[in-house]
Amino acid sequence: MDSLIPLFVIIPLGIAFLIPLIWKLIPSVFKYLPATGILFLLVLAFYILIANGNETLIYKVGGWEPVKNVPIGIHLVVDGLAASMLIIINLIGFLAGIYAIPYMKKFTGENYFFVLFSLMVAGMNGVVITGDLFNMFVFLEISVISSYALVAFGSSKDELEASFKYQVLGGIASLLILFALAITYWYTSTLNMSDISHLLKQAPVNKVTIFIQLFLIAGFGLKAALIPFHAWLPDAHSSAPSPISAMLSGVLIKAIGIYALLRLFFNMFRVTYEISIIITLIGVLSMVIGVILAIGQWDMKRLFAYHSISQMGYVIMAAGIAMIILAKGGNRNIAILSLTGGLFHMFNHSVFKGLLFLNAGSVEYATGTRNLKDLGGLSEVLPVTSATSLGASLSISGIPPFNGFFSKLIIIIAAIEGRFYFLALLAVIVSIITLASFMKVQRYAFLDKLKKGGSNIKEVPFLMCFSMIILVILCLVMSLMAIPGIRETFLMPAVNSLISLKM
Repeated sequence: MDSLIPLFVIIPLGIAFLIPLIWKLIPSVFKYLPATGILFLLVLAFYILIANGNETLIYKVGGWEPVKNVPIGIHLVVDGLAASMLIIINLIGFLAGIYAIPYMKKFTGENYFFVLFSLMVAGMNGVVITGDLFNMFVFLEISVISSYALVAFGSSKDELEASFKYQVLGGIASLLILFALAITYWYTSTLNMSDISHLLKQAPVNKVTIFIQLFLIAGFGLKAALIPFHAWLPDAHSSAPSPISAMLSGVLIKAIGIYALLRLFFNMFRVTYEISIIITLIGVLSMVIGVILAIGQWDMKRLFAYHSISQMGYVIMAAGIAMIILAKGGNRNIAILSLTGGLFHMFNHSVFKGLLFLNAGSVEYATGTRNLKDLGGLSEVLPVTSATSLGASLSISGIPPFNGFFSKLIIIIAAIEGRFYFLALLAVIVSIITLASFMKVQRYAFLDKLKKGGSNIKEVPFLMCFSMIILVILCLVMSLMAIPGIRETFLMPAVNSLISLKM
């Protein structure tokens, strides 16, 4: 089965190169290629997770075997966390690709859009499956360079300005990461993550490893748009076409930011108390400041973008709590519970935040605006968009029985059991403010009275509705991952890839 791993990069890259050819020969077919290929990868990722569980698959590119136990070739690795991330990336990629088929008709250059879309998916898949730092950086750049162009995929100055800001800050982040990787190679003489982990966890913590970790936190913090590295995100997410906004918020900031941080700091470095405190503090600040900035927004997509910062704060805070407990030699069961809640919330966020951005795209597609002050009464004319938006709003606000409730509950319980009472209280308060923010969205966009001329507004095309309906169903179905048995199959392999009782 390990021979199938390269397909996660080969298929989307191949589609990206095929689209320009097929566009010339069969113009009506090319836009269906990305969704078709990504659907195959989604099924493959599910199969790998269910069939292998906690096992790790390794594909040695070129067949290069280690020499004296030192890896000299490129390794592609899929464990429980990588398989779960592949599912999320390709799930949102498939539904965003389906949604984009009718949505992108109002733009020129559809063929270029789907080429860039495929390259972005290939880059994110590559970041997840690579086993060495250099190729992580290469795949990261493939995905972000594609996203820079996709954010600017339009004709207004706002889109170009947002893309420019994103490129400048993204370039700074890449430079920080590359510098950290160069120092790591200088210090360890290897780029293989497993090999580096073996070397660093045997040696005592010193100024060099702390220096590397601080640069990685800054670099990947910028990629994930965590506070105080968040300046690019609201403009980029609000300016991009809605399928790309769903990809940026739903999976990109996780694959090239959150995932990379968790993978490196749990699997490669020795957990230290000081670094754990920094990561926890960044998570708390993101959670609190993100929701405060969101509450005053009237542009739907900017409001959702700030909530991405806040919800990722939950994930980083939960990971930080787990790291603090491990660094202090505390109860590993509590650390595992906290990390379980964090990963669960990260997967849940991909679904409900991807859905919210598709909802915003549908509102703009049907009405020509996403300003809440200019909307109202849309539940009468956009029933699918309205119903799915309500489900996503309840999910992100942590209202049962939606999935967001269960992941937030696990994080809060872990914080209480770990005696982080203040952090647990903050998590509850932020969730209440989030609910207030999305009550505002529901009232001004979908309730109240329908504006004059609103009776001419029609529901969006079937394929756009299809993606939204699947995602709102998943907002309910993913709640089942909190149930023992289902949790061990779909969630715990990801947790066990980072931390286990055997550590």
